[in-house]
Amino acid sequence: MARILIAEDEPKIARLLADYLAQSGHEASVVGEGNRVLAAVAAERPALLLLDIMLPGQDGLAILRELRRDSALPVIMLTARVEEIDRLLGLELGADDYICKPFSPREVVARVQAVLRRGRPGAPANPFTLDESAQRIRYQGRPLPLTTTEYRLLQAMLSQPGRIYSRDQLLDLMHDDLRDVTDRVVDSHVRNLRRKLEDIAPGQAFIHSVYGAGYRFEVGEG
Repeated sequence: MARILIAEDEPKIARLLADYLAQSGHEASVVGEGNRVLAAVAAERPALLLLDIMLPGQDGLAILRELRRDSALPVIMLTARVEEIDRLLGLELGADDYICKPFSPREVVARVQAVLRRGRPGAPANPFTLDESAQRIRYQGRPLPLTTTEYRLLQAMLSQPGRIYSRDQLLDLMHDDLRDVTDRVVDSHVRNLRRKLEDIAPGQAFIHSVYGAGYRFEVGEG
């Protein structure tokens, strides 16, 4: 069980997230005003903060910026903004992940558990190493024979293990020109990537399908 603080000013969304987190064995509390979030963090000492960007009083990005001055508390940003600059800014400030509204509460729970798992003592070491200059990825020192597209996919997944990527997000990573590309192409590339990973690491399942959502990469899951 972990204590999760939900900073969300829409009561229905906050209550729904709290209910799903409680069903998963976590303890959830809610704060609806931006200028109360930091005080709640100090008082409750949560294991993770779900932080909405659009909060009254003080917005989520300002809260995250102030929080990161002296805290490494895991933070997942919740946002209805779809502009790339907001996503990038949130991560550059030190967010561990972000989720765009509307979202599935089950997806939020899965992402919370993935972020908590990454920070847990004794978590498995990452056997993958990335050489961006050569566009090469190695598994336990052995190079993977990847195409450019497969490299882009695996690079993105390695950068945020546990995050669920939708097919549309993976398409954006794969191709600059999407006019003649369908999301089923993603499935084909993921299938090829899984095969190559299985060849070099038999019995290890790194890329997991998430029903109705997309794909998730995890190290140390069978």
